[in-house]
Amino acid sequence: MMQEKKFQFSYKILEDSHALADEDAALLELARATTQKAYAPYSGFHVACAAKLANGSTVVGTNQENASYPVGICAERALLAAVGSGYNDEPILTLAISYHPVNGSSNRPVSPCGMCRQALSEYEKRTGTPIRLLLSGMEGPVYVINTIKDLLPLAFSEDDLC
Repeated sequence: MMQEKKFQFSYKILEDSHALADEDAALLELARATTQKAYAPYSGFHVACAAKLANGSTVVGTNQENASYPVGICAERALLAAVGSGYNDEPILTLAISYHPVNGSSNRPVSPCGMCRQALSEYEKRTGTPIRLLLSGMEGPVYVINTIKDLLPLAFSEDDLC
């Protein structure tokens, strides 16, 4: 006997950041501005994220490349390390992610890579709080996604380690 299941999710697409609530627009603008702090001399693809924590704090992260490519770290995981180390695993309520390529345009949203989706999923589960995502380039549309679970529905977790 075979079962077939279907996974789908809903997300919002806003025309641009002007359609966001003021707090979300400010968080996205912080992520956009923080792309200038990324260390991406090899790819030229500067990524930054800004998180609003449950305690009201704001934390940023940027990608940090290395000539030995596996040694680098994405902006999302850099941010998670900062939150876990400096804020005692404080829940993340909203995470804004943006990018600025040195030789290209930044007018559409990009989504976290698979490794970052897994790391965000673990953090979301660990804190028991959904992480709402705001994805956008330096201009253009903004995707609003209610939880990282929507981007990684069959995430590997501690339940799979039995």
